[in-house]
Amino acid sequence: MLRLLGILVTVLFAIGAAIVTWPSFFRVERLFPIAQVVSFRPLVVLAFVALFVVAMLLAIARPVRGFALSIATVCVIAAVAGALTIVQRGVGAESLPVKGDDSVRVMTWNTAGGEATSAEKIAQTAVTMEADIVALPETTIETGEAVAIAMREMGHPMWAHHTEQGLWDADSTTLLISPDLGDYAVIDSSRDGTSNTSVVPSAVAMPVDGTGPIIVAAHAVAPRRSAMQEWRDDLQWLADQCAADNVIMAGDFNATIDHMMRLGVDGGQLGRCHDTAAHSGAGALGTWPTELPIFAGSPIDHVMATDAWTSVGSVVLASMDGTGSDHRPLVVQLEPAG
Repeated sequence: MLRLLGILVTVLFAIGAAIVTWPSFFRVERLFPIAQVVSFRPLVVLAFVALFVVAMLLAIARPVRGFALSIATVCVIAAVAGALTIVQRGVGAESLPVKGDDSVRVMTWNTAGGEATSAEKIAQTAVTMEADIVALPETTIETGEAVAIAMREMGHPMWAHHTEQGLWDADSTTLLISPDLGDYAVIDSSRDGTSNTSVVPSAVAMPVDGTGPIIVAAHAVAPRRSAMQEWRDDLQWLADQCAADNVIMAGDFNATIDHMMRLGVDGGQLGRCHDTAAHSGAGALGTWPTELPIFAGSPIDHVMATDAWTSVGSVVLASMDGTGSDHRPLVVQLEPAG
């Protein structure tokens, strides 16, 4: 009887391990609570390693040796598979390549509101990284304009755009675009909320003369248990914004690559867009929360782009930890494809 119980527990444990390691295979990557668990792949891997150690210690006792070794085997397989996924997505580089004449650098930073991260600090970071596009979820237009003014005084002018759906900083998203990319305007449906993410706003900016990429500053609602459907709807809406040939989308998606499975078309990961950090070797670095080490956090902030762009480098700026926000800035350098 005990042997049968051990086999049953091992089978159930193996199924659970498979679900959190390959959630998209079971089509549960956007269901509660799997979505929350798989957000932290490194911690899941560490949990399997810890369970492996416990199982090997239990294997010393002869009566439970077979059961313990079975559990240990499952832990090894799950930990190795999870670690390989992390390595494949990239654990990062410390610098970007030299910026060329056609290069476009995109920075996204959920600033957690103007009182958390100062306009001066945002401006200094954007100028230091030579950013041409800056997506700032949870940032009011007042803070965005202060950032643009500070950047102009540093010799790096930017135009400030925004959307808002409420009175709080979290209800605003600001988008800064270099004049070198041309004139841009936020589309009416994005500005008035008739077509937008559900709870916190995103900004869709179009080139006024029709030349250049569509630029989206994205902010999806967090996948709290009470907001799971809104979160799923937001990811689908963001995927729909990546339907054109030339799109750059950056922001706080509150989702990892795992959550985007089956939302891509024409070879993309989210609509026709690809995760540029994963392409250039930083896709597994944690951008949230700053309380966790960068190798243990969740990569929920992204720069996405269609095939019109090639990612040649990306960095997550852990040096900004402690400046106020619970997110880390992500900076990606893009080059026109071909």
